[in-house]
Amino acid sequence: MKPSDLLTPTPAGLYCPAADIYIDPVRPVARALITHGHSDHARAGHGAVLATRETLAIMALRYGEAFTGSQQVAAPGETTRIGAVDFRFVPAGHVLGSAQIVVEHKGLRIVVSGDYKRERDPTCAPFEPVPCDVFITEATFGLPVFRHPPAHAEAAKLLDSVRLFPDRTHIVGAYSLGKAQRLMALIREAGYERPIFIHGAVEKITEFYQAQGIPLGEIRKVEPSGRKAEGRKAFAGEIVICPPSAIQDLWSRRFPDPVTAFASGWMRVRARARQKGVELPLIISDHADWDDLQATIREVQANEIWITHGEAEALAHWCGTVGLKGMPLHLVGYGDEGEAEPEAKPAEASA
Repeated sequence: MKPSDLLTPTPAGLYCPAADIYIDPVRPVARALITHGHSDHARAGHGAVLATRETLAIMALRYGEAFTGSQQVAAPGETTRIGAVDFRFVPAGHVLGSAQIVVEHKGLRIVVSGDYKRERDPTCAPFEPVPCDVFITEATFGLPVFRHPPAHAEAAKLLDSVRLFPDRTHIVGAYSLGKAQRLMALIREAGYERPIFIHGAVEKITEFYQAQGIPLGEIRKVEPSGRKAEGRKAFAGEIVICPPSAIQDLWSRRFPDPVTAFASGWMRVRARARQKGVELPLIISDHADWDDLQATIREVQANEIWITHGEAEALAHWCGTVGLKGMPLHLVGYGDEGEAEPEAKPAEASA
């Protein structure tokens, strides 16, 4: 059996003919397997969805309870047979509930990684490498320039700035699912005990993370009034986490002389930070960097590497230099959440 017989790229996404099911389809389909809750991978309107318990809950929070006709929980590590194909969900280390999907049929094993990272994250299960024949990877940061520093060191930079500028509010742009909660956990681990303030678009997902037992400390929503009765100085010295788009919004004007920060792997590119008016770039990514992409490909020992999105041509070229077959899939519709999607959905938009 050829790998393309088991999984094949289509305009709707990766399709498995033997099971008549799609993985992370970008348009509504009858049956879908979903790797994680970011909107470029998890979309509403499918007839049936199989995903981890956390991903299903996140989709319901973002799209409403009727986001799909029916849903089924994929327990981590357990095999689900659909048609004659075995599917297994294995942690991807990207955000809470994120999973790789292992597809096995007639002795052939393909791993669809979805989005993933290898660095430790206190808010989700770590990536588990699965040896396979074909590894399907992202390449969001698939260029040598993208080598992420340790996230805890970037969190320490934020706290150093808070100590250096005690009269200024630190407004940190962070994607509402995963990045915001990871940043909260990192600064808690660094010893920060004051309340952390959040934009309303971050509230529901943060409450869900806390309900799963992830310790984020005291979290307070910034009310629409913005503490006007107490004056603009009320937020001096505080950390406020919001969607990146909110930094340029009227919403941000309530804070005194703010230090603007943005937590993203894209902050490795100084010109990008300047373009966005970011005073304190924090290089914190939920995607594998150049070194970790290479290390993961070597670890899973696949002979073929299919690349869904990002710097696919560059990663495919590297695969060729080490004797592997690298193939860009040119799938349309995937990208880094926050760069690719509006941060505040209608259900999340209260500020």
